[in-house]
Amino acid sequence: MSLSRLSYLAIILLASIFFIPLLGGVHLFDWDEINFAEASREMLVLGDYFRVHIDYQPFWEKPPFFFWLQALSMKIFGINEFAARFPNAVAGILSLCFIYHIGNFLKGSRFGWLWVSAYFGSILPFLYFKSGIIDPWFNLFIFAGVYYFIRFYWTRSSQFDSVKIEYRYLIFSGLSIGLAMLTKGPVGLLIPGLAMIVYWVMLRFKWYVSILDFVWLILLSLLIIGLWLGTETAINGPWFVTTFIEYQYRLFSTEDAGHGGFPGYHFVVLLIGVFPASIFAIRAMFKDKLERGDQEKNFRTWMLILFWVVLILFTIVKSKIVHYSSMCYFPMTFLAAWTIHDILDGKVKFSGWMKGAILFIGGIYMLATLALPFLGKNIELLKPLFSKDKFALANLDAEVNWQTIDAFPGLFLLLVLGFFLYQVRLKNNFKAISSLFAGIPIFVFLVLIFDINNIEAYSQRAAIEFYQSKQGEDCYINTHGFKSYAHLYYYKKQPVENQNSYEKDWLLNGDIDKPVYFVTKINKTKGLEEHPQLKELYRKNGFVFYKREPSQ
Repeated sequence: MSLSRLSYLAIILLASIFFIPLLGGVHLFDWDEINFAEASREMLVLGDYFRVHIDYQPFWEKPPFFFWLQALSMKIFGINEFAARFPNAVAGILSLCFIYHIGNFLKGSRFGWLWVSAYFGSILPFLYFKSGIIDPWFNLFIFAGVYYFIRFYWTRSSQFDSVKIEYRYLIFSGLSIGLAMLTKGPVGLLIPGLAMIVYWVMLRFKWYVSILDFVWLILLSLLIIGLWLGTETAINGPWFVTTFIEYQYRLFSTEDAGHGGFPGYHFVVLLIGVFPASIFAIRAMFKDKLERGDQEKNFRTWMLILFWVVLILFTIVKSKIVHYSSMCYFPMTFLAAWTIHDILDGKVKFSGWMKGAILFIGGIYMLATLALPFLGKNIELLKPLFSKDKFALANLDAEVNWQTIDAFPGLFLLLVLGFFLYQVRLKNNFKAISSLFAGIPIFVFLVLIFDINNIEAYSQRAAIEFYQSKQGEDCYINTHGFKSYAHLYYYKKQPVENQNSYEKDWLLNGDIDKPVYFVTKINKTKGLEEHPQLKELYRKNGFVFYKREPSQ
């Protein structure tokens, strides 16, 4: 068996061992994970795989591709957390194989493994493949679209000694971008389109592929999502398509409730979240020039363009959510691998600032995870920090059984950083860097084993346990004062029979036909306390639970 095939098998085995276990170890998190899982669950309940629904009403925010994957997974594994997250474990396996393929093509097997290590061994990229959000598939499709476009451009350019134009790469690019749009909407075309425009500007407005090629690329991209939108319009009229487009505009121009942030938000997220690859990637951004005489250097230029396009775009976008900049993970980890490759070859010095930054950010993670059990056992130490937030303060009253052993992830990271520092002092760069990228995914895995359930107990578990307790009961459940999808998914709400139940005023004051439960937060009770027909059941960890009985 060839070395390349052995590498793919090793990547598949490694990714499967780390990405698949523990997928169902903790409840889905509100909003996004539960939102998407609920849409997929309703696909199965309704048997409608064409139009996305939430609360059995048309959901125009996202196209259906990811929900098809989740629905298929739920068909196989049942409606549960494992099934909701399993598609992204598959995306993780495919992503690592894909970047190894590209790295091997550009600079050989060693570089392919370095890129895989940088991606697999960084915190947020690793975590995203154990989540139930859309972005891992969305990012993979966009990156594939950009990569295949670059390959097509190279066959178009005599400077890369191509013997013929490979239109299959243009087709692959267009179809990949189309699938990205079918996964998350027009931004799937916007990101690669902006990267192509920036490259055109850097070439001083010289057409590096023909205008007709661009037209074909756009048409192929639009074909995929156009089949879905066109059929939707033909069946149900233009309302859904119009609302979908309006939502995409609002997403960029306004701030989602609770999803604001400061201008440098994504810079901080990427620096700390894509640790340790982010430190090495910074070094590869220095002294950049547009280099066109060598494929690997040209690819580096494209990766720099893609990184800055995504980062600037989502810095401009007013809604600030961690995973909005996750498309940067591909170019960042490529640039990190580029730096590491040069360090190992002696072309670049493993600078003191890089070592210091690794120890500093790694130390933050280490101290945080070491402190968790201590703070959990001495929760009174944290309460003064949340004195102005009644809900967060009440969250801390959750009964969580912290044990000393829960500090093990932090202790493990301490050993990793200690070994890294020891090898740095011995000037053994290979062992230092290898230990870092091998240790970080194990550290994250240990956090998921020891800490994540305890963390979730503070944030949402009281509400989710209430919803689960009502499964099978013929009732209505609604939230008040906060946005959530958890009551739909964990109550396993069935299709609506009485349309009045969508009206909150009817649930509060109308002639209801079955019991109504309201869930609110301790600082949001004012709108419910003025309704004497509501009976407060109990309060737990910041959540307040009410019930209204139908009149006899």
